[in-house]
Amino acid sequence: MAGAVEAKLAELGLTLPDVVPPLASYQPAVQSGVYVYTSGQLPMVDGKLAVTGKVGAEVTADEAKELAETCALNALAAVKSVAGDLDRIARVVKVVGFVASASDFTGQPAVINGASELLGAVLGDKGVHARSAVGVAVLPLDAPVEVEVQVELVGA
Repeated sequence: MAGAVEAKLAELGLTLPDVVPPLASYQPAVQSGVYVYTSGQLPMVDGKLAVTGKVGAEVTADEAKELAETCALNALAAVKSVAGDLDRIARVVKVVGFVASASDFTGQPAVINGASELLGAVLGDKGVHARSAVGVAVLPLDAPVEVEVQVELVGA
């Protein structure tokens, strides 16, 4: 039976995806004490990137914001894979977002808002977090966006 967090996802018309398999030698998420750290999550849907390229060139800022939301969904799936239940999330502590940016693109914070706003919509006050939004030259598989999340669990 789905918990409250997954019920909220469903209410928002979203489905928790399967965990994205690692692209190299790492785990999608690890738990250390009361914290779960996700690896960087790409905007993978059904095992592939729907969009590639640089934000501000081949990819619009609005498209990239939606992709950041997909990254956050993938991060929640990774958290669930080690925590067992998303209702164990006490709070999102930190989000780090990377945006593959055209040389003149400076809207990284607005892009990563896609991830932040999703976490807030799904988790309410527990989704409020510290954050970094960083522009980079290139990301794995030519992804436009990558997001990693750190959460604190209750009952760990």
